[in-house]
Amino acid sequence: MINLFSAINWISVLIAFVAYFLLGALWFTLLFKKQYANSLGKENDTLQNSSPIFFIGPAVCSLVITITSAILIDASGVDSYGKAIEFAFIIGIGYLFTNTVNIAINPNIPKPILYGIISGIFHLIGILIVSVVIVAMR
Repeated sequence: MINLFSAINWISVLIAFVAYFLLGALWFTLLFKKQYANSLGKENDTLQNSSPIFFIGPAVCSLVITITSAILIDASGVDSYGKAIEFAFIIGIGYLFTNTVNIAINPNIPKPILYGIISGIFHLIGILIVSVVIVAMR
């Protein structure tokens, strides 16, 4: 399986990663800023995201998800936009969305379902973009 690294189009990985990361930046700071703060019980607070971990952490995670997706797309023979969309929904719902909701269900997140929906849909759309970009640039 490790030999699949040589089959990856690294330019497509870079482009897909940047798109995924920028989607997250827009998603949580512009598009759903209020809803996200509400899901964390911080609707009356200003979220302090100035620490480097709030930029580096999501970037590293998005990069790992993108590389892993590229490997799985190649190994699975995903070679069309239709198959890329199927792949995105299987991985997006089966792993990313579900895991996000599971992580949210804890006493530290006051509105876990709202948090899970906001963050889970972000990952679902993100993996859809990643999958289409990787397949388009094969």
